[in-house]
Amino acid sequence: MLRHAACSLAGLLGLFAAVLLFPGMSAGQGLEYVKANYTKFEYRIPMRDGKRLFTAVYVPKDSSQKWPLLLSRTPYSVKPYGADQYRADLGPSPLFGKEGYIFVYQDVRGRWMSEGEFVNMRPQLSQPADPQAIDESTDAFDTIEWLVHHLPSCNGRVGMWGISYPGFYTAAGVINAHPALLAASPQAPINDWFQGDDWHHNGAFFLPHMFNFMAKFGYERPEPTKKFEHPFDHDTPDGYEFFRRLGPLSNANARYFHEKIPFWNEAMQHGNYDDFWQSRNLRPHLKDIRPAVMTVGGWFDAENLFGALHTYKSIEAHSPASAGNTLVMGPWRHGQWARDEGSSLGHVPFNAKTAEFYREKIEFPFFQFHLKQQGKLPHPEAWVFETGTNQWKQYTAWPPAESRLQNLYFQANEGLSLSPPKEAEPGPGFDTYVSDPAKPTPFIDWTDIGMPAEYMLADQRFASRRTDVLVYQTPELEADLTLAGPIEVDLVVSTTGSDSDWVVKLIDVYPDDYPDPAENPTRVRMGGFQQLVRGDVMRGKFRNSLSKPEPFEPGQPTRVRFTLPDTSHCFRSGHRIMVQVQSSWFPLVDRNPQTFVDIYQAKEADFQTAIQRVYRTPEQASRVQVRVLP
Repeated sequence: MLRHAACSLAGLLGLFAAVLLFPGMSAGQGLEYVKANYTKFEYRIPMRDGKRLFTAVYVPKDSSQKWPLLLSRTPYSVKPYGADQYRADLGPSPLFGKEGYIFVYQDVRGRWMSEGEFVNMRPQLSQPADPQAIDESTDAFDTIEWLVHHLPSCNGRVGMWGISYPGFYTAAGVINAHPALLAASPQAPINDWFQGDDWHHNGAFFLPHMFNFMAKFGYERPEPTKKFEHPFDHDTPDGYEFFRRLGPLSNANARYFHEKIPFWNEAMQHGNYDDFWQSRNLRPHLKDIRPAVMTVGGWFDAENLFGALHTYKSIEAHSPASAGNTLVMGPWRHGQWARDEGSSLGHVPFNAKTAEFYREKIEFPFFQFHLKQQGKLPHPEAWVFETGTNQWKQYTAWPPAESRLQNLYFQANEGLSLSPPKEAEPGPGFDTYVSDPAKPTPFIDWTDIGMPAEYMLADQRFASRRTDVLVYQTPELEADLTLAGPIEVDLVVSTTGSDSDWVVKLIDVYPDDYPDPAENPTRVRMGGFQQLVRGDVMRGKFRNSLSKPEPFEPGQPTRVRFTLPDTSHCFRSGHRIMVQVQSSWFPLVDRNPQTFVDIYQAKEADFQTAIQRVYRTPEQASRVQVRVLP
């Protein structure tokens, strides 16, 4: 029996972790085992335009049968290089090695040892007239075409998989797919870098994530190379102070990058959702997909939650003849499903080894069925882990067809209710706070230089006590309330500035007598814990269009609507539902000057304090709309 190790480095580490060698990765099968059971080959596979892509192939030594092929394409290196230098792990999980597959890892065009020019999230071609025109779909097609004709041990059945950036390459690979590609699993795939993945959410710039990533990943590689490392030292562990002292975004080049990071330079020239970003939106191309697709994501994926949900939704809407389209969402950080047992994140336990269940009961059977024709496909339309009750749920559609819309209205005296505001409520009909870019609201209450995954479900008590954060809260729930699907934000606001960010957070407030865990090394008390369930930001000038920003008229009540990513969460009886509203989330989101300017080119003088109002009258009701299960 062939056996091997956990996930490939390319798939495991994902966009940000791949560069930083994220700790906590599960151990591999072992170098000696891989060498004993596989033979490694290295090829330079020609593409239709003549460029050659470096490809490492691990073939089972058992020649008694032919094997299906699993392909992963990555910008993060297929190292170690050398036909006699082996990886210590192969495939999506250890289960695949013992069954036997041909494992293929490829440096994408223009990265590491592959020829050609690298383009970040290369735009997808529509109907190219030039037969030599290339994109990531054609490179995947040409790679598979070469492999099935040049590997005698391949049985002609091919699968693809990858996490984060490799997830994007997997999603691109199913577009106009090679006939041999029967199954693909894009996991936390990049989908749209301006609306919801990685660098922007609704046009708001996720500063430490892009800065830290590009500081290591973003340098040009002039020619194929086995060594391509670029260390960066912040000289402090305090991200809040590092990015506050940075000042306007233009200082990043002046002080650190010195115009040597091409994609950073391009991003700074495209502050709106123009052709540069729209061409990197994969959703319009995810149509008429033929291979079976299993898209995987994590509810607490700080990088590509949007990408997983919208890759699935796009295929579902535009591929009626698909061989199958499945969504898997677990309670995971970025790539956690491939790294550890998935039993907790931050201070929140899930009371189950969720990642082990996924690897054994969901991922492995998917590829076994489609590539080896073994077993019965057990998958529903959606495998979804419901937090709060901490259990896997199966649905025939996502969002579930049985869910119904329910409004949570902002009320006076920090109230949150299923009923709209009443005419006779006392007070001015709005709540007010001051937003100061010089002292922005922090997004975590601990010190970190980047974007820690735990922020996605971190305790929000520190924020609820600030004067620049509004709080609305229900009484204790008398029965469980389960949400399943996207969350719609509908605010009526005004600002004394001409632009503003609006951050909305949906929070599960634990009972005051909630017990602490048996082991509590950080000494966080769980009584009254305010767990972030979902939060996101709308850059106000994009409230009507990401492509055509509009200023606010100072002091004029204005409607701001946007969508928070889907959730599957049960607010248990005895808990409360809280909504927080604020105008900065720093340094997770860069500072909005609160004046209508190109923020990428803003000057220090553009940053101004603003007085914000959130309205809550019958005529100007602010609310959050959720999908509730019966």
